[in-house]
Amino acid sequence: MLNLLVVEDHALVREGLLATLKNLGEDTRTIGVPDANEAIGVLEKQDIDMMILDLMLPGTRGQTFLPVVRRRFPTVPVVVLSALDDADTVSRVMKAGASGFVSKAGSSTELLDALRAVLAGEVYLPAKLQELANRSGSAHGDGKSLAQRFGLTAAQSRVMDFLAEGRSNRQIGELLGLSEGTVKIHVSAIMKAMGVSNRSEAALLASRKPRRH
Repeated sequence: MLNLLVVEDHALVREGLLATLKNLGEDTRTIGVPDANEAIGVLEKQDIDMMILDLMLPGTRGQTFLPVVRRRFPTVPVVVLSALDDADTVSRVMKAGASGFVSKAGSSTELLDALRAVLAGEVYLPAKLQELANRSGSAHGDGKSLAQRFGLTAAQSRVMDFLAEGRSNRQIGELLGLSEGTVKIHVSAIMKAMGVSNRSEAALLASRKPRRH
C-alpha cells in the first residue's frame, strides 16, 4: 500500500489532487489535510510514503513548514507543488530539502511523473525550473555553486552535503530516504565528477565550500 499525504488548504484543489494521485495505482491510499498542524498529526500516527506540499498554507507557510518536516520526519520525501515557481522560490525550496518541485501551471501527467521519480529515490525538477534555480544560484555569487561547478545533480548535491559531515552511506540513506546502494552510486558519481580517488578527498573538498547564510 502506497500512502500519500496532500497538504493543500483549498478544498477543490486538494480534492482534485487526491483524485489525480489515484492514477499511481490501485494500491494508492491518499490523505488530504488543509494545514501544517493536521499534517503533523498524520505524520506522527501513520506511515506516510510521500508528502505533497503546497507552499502557501494558512498560518504556517509551506516554506517554513518544509524544514520542520525534514528535521522531524527525515525519511518522508516531500514534493512541493506551488504557483510560485520563480527562480528564488525554486532554489530555496530545493535547498531546504524538497525531493521535487512541480509548478501548479504544469499538467497532471507531469505531477505523476515527478511522484514516480521521487518514489524511485530520485530528486525531480523539471528542466525549465532546474535552469531557473541554477541561474538564481549563479546570480547570488555567494559561493553556493560548488555542485554546479562539478556538474552535480540535485540528488548528488544533497548526498555531498552529508558526505562533507563525515556521514556513512547508511546514515546518508536513512537521512534522505534512499537505499544504501543508491547512496553508493551517488558517492561514486560525486568522486568521478570531482576528480578524486576516494571518499575522504571528496569529503574534504566538499567541506571547504562556503557556509550558507
